Amino acid sequence: MITIREYEQRDMAAAMEIWNEVVRDGIAFPQVEELTEQEANDFFLSQSYTGIAEDGETGEVVGLYILHPNNVGRCGHICNTSYAVRSDKRGLHIGEQLVKDSLAMGARLGFTLLQFNAVVASNIHALHLYERLGFTQLGRIPRGFRMKDGHYDDIILHYIEL
Repeated sequence: MITIREYEQRDMAAAMEIWNEVVRDGIAFPQVEELTEQEANDFFLSQSYTGIAEDGETGEVVGLYILHPNNVGRCGHICNTSYAVRSDKRGLHIGEQLVKDSLAMGARLGFTLLQFNAVVASNIHALHLYERLGFTQLGRIPRGFRMKDGHYDDIILHYIEL
């Protein structure tokens, strides 16, 4: 049983490792540099909300999401999120639970829209999930994401009303 709860400082090492694993993979997150231990806690605490997916039986952190404004001022009602699941736990619908929780949390925090700026076109599992959950594709930016191996893939923008 997976539960999703708010990030606590005790989650820092596990959350940092999961986040950095996605960064190292180089196929989904725009970041190139991994978080250091000095940066990680501040990064997760600086978000509007960081959700932690925890295995209820083992207490292990198996995934997370960050939620924050996508922009400021007149566009501050739009939030943005990023999701990460530990590689040995992928395929167990943890990502789906994280997305659903982030939609509810975004609404709870007063956001009215959630926008994804850069879903990589080759991330077919994410694309299928977002379609199933009712996200609208806004368009495609050709060659908008530099993959780890140096080639470029398209990115697809999405949004959903909260």
